[in-house]
Amino acid sequence: MTKIALAQVTAEGRGSPAAALETASLMTEEAAAAGASLICFPEQFVTGWSPEISPESGEPLDGPLTAAFGRMAQESGIAVVGSIVEAGQGRRPKNTAVVLDADGEIIAAYAKIHLFSPDGEDCNYTAGDRIATFTVDGTTFGLAVCYDLRFPEVFRIYALAGAECVLVPAAWPCLRIRHWETLLPARALENRFYVAGVNTAGGSGGVYCGGSLAADPDGEVIAKGGSGEEVIFVDLDPAAVHEAQRRLPSLSDRRSDLYHRLLSNL
Repeated sequence: MTKIALAQVTAEGRGSPAAALETASLMTEEAAAAGASLICFPEQFVTGWSPEISPESGEPLDGPLTAAFGRMAQESGIAVVGSIVEAGQGRRPKNTAVVLDADGEIIAAYAKIHLFSPDGEDCNYTAGDRIATFTVDGTTFGLAVCYDLRFPEVFRIYALAGAECVLVPAAWPCLRIRHWETLLPARALENRFYVAGVNTAGGSGGVYCGGSLAADPDGEVIAKGGSGEEVIFVDLDPAAVHEAQRRLPSLSDRRSDLYHRLLSNL
């Protein structure tokens, strides 16, 4: 079994990045004390998610914010999944989730593939072009970010790549929270693995309302947060993933040969 923690933290109205990081550090200590091997934070929780950003914004993958996450990991002895605006090296920045192991070393990074065009995120960021997997405490994880949840293809690719749990850091608004509550279990059920989404907690602006949620390979909700700041714990059993996939082999029964022909006729 692998215990993970979803850190539902407020990303608005806190006052400063330093205050957000202090809260994150306390949550990481709480997770470690409870026996978690990994803690995951919401999308861009240090500054708050914004689709409007200048091309020169951001920092290198191994910049100051990632270093702060690395210190949290080292001090607590658990892996940390944080979120940064990654400098684009002559291009627009990326919305990147970065993973630090218990030694504070970067072991994975994932740039959001699907940018939220209704708010113009696609006009100010560069989209990612690859998945990312990593292993902590015997469980293989994948990463997706917020709007990626609406695209089942990404989660199917993770299933075929051997992921046993996909983590989804997000800044998902209250306005569409029912979609969040529907899509997370759906992605779990259709791929027969765990999906754990960590959302921004409700704050003074009223945009977000938490609701972090984890679903098992049968699409059953096994953990759910309220609206405020809290740490939600989830127990993962990799063996349950493989048993679920064996019991109902929808992955191996895929007609990928037919899908390619159908697509070519569009």
